[in-house]
Amino acid sequence: MERLEAFEKMLSDIIEQSEKEKAVMDELKAKGKEKTATYKQYMGNRLIYNRILSLYKEYGLID
Repeated sequence: MERLEAFEKMLSDIIEQSEKEKAVMDELKAKGKEKTATYKQYMGNRLIYNRILSLYKEYGLID
């Protein structure tokens, strides 16, 4: 059961972090700061989060 709880926590954390970083990216974009290191770091993070979530979907672990 601990493994399932760890998975659920990880999934929740990835989704939460992804949403937070998306909001920051939207703010930076509105200010015309898409070329900053911060924006680029968040973009890299979002690519990783999206890949992880797509793998979960591929294996039927999430809808």
